[in-house]
Amino acid sequence: MKKVIGLGLAILTVLASPIHAAAPTPGSADDPIVTKSYLEQYVQGLGGSVGTGGGSNGLTESKIKEIIAQEIAKLPTNNDGGGTPSTGQGNAMKVVVLKAGQTILADAGSELIVRNGKTLAVSNDDNGIPDVTAGKDLAAGTVVQNNHLLIFPRDGRGVKPDLKETADVYVMVRGGYVVQNADGTKVSQ
Repeated sequence: MKKVIGLGLAILTVLASPIHAAAPTPGSADDPIVTKSYLEQYVQGLGGSVGTGGGSNGLTESKIKEIIAQEIAKLPTNNDGGGTPSTGQGNAMKVVVLKAGQTILADAGSELIVRNGKTLAVSNDDNGIPDVTAGKDLAAGTVVQNNHLLIFPRDGRGVKPDLKETADVYVMVRGGYVVQNADGTKVSQ
């Protein structure tokens, strides 16, 4: 038994040695030490100075705030890179009520969550609607599960209440959409 334990310890020692040997040593080319003189030279190259801790240095809090404000001003004002400021309304979810026989068709890039009622997926082509909650595509006519997030990659896809559904169906939508009656007329929102 002692021989087995001794052999096991010997094997562990041999196996652990390359791991320690492979670690870079501090100060080598693989793991350089950053010295104070290097740091001072780097900061001075950025336009500031490093003090010794006793006095003020060239990089004050107001200067830092000014630099940050300049960098923020360079950023685009909204997510699509356009020049108009965003009001935040584009990211809000809107609640839409579907009556029996109505269909909601989402624009490309829109998101939709069915909150209640039984609904079916609608598509004008053979491609489905991505149900990102379930991780699958919903073909036309497939039942849409409540509280599942649907993302619409193209126009002409949406959901409609099941023919047997008589109660109002509440849907949350982010992005563009159109609500149509069974005869194809648009419902004003």
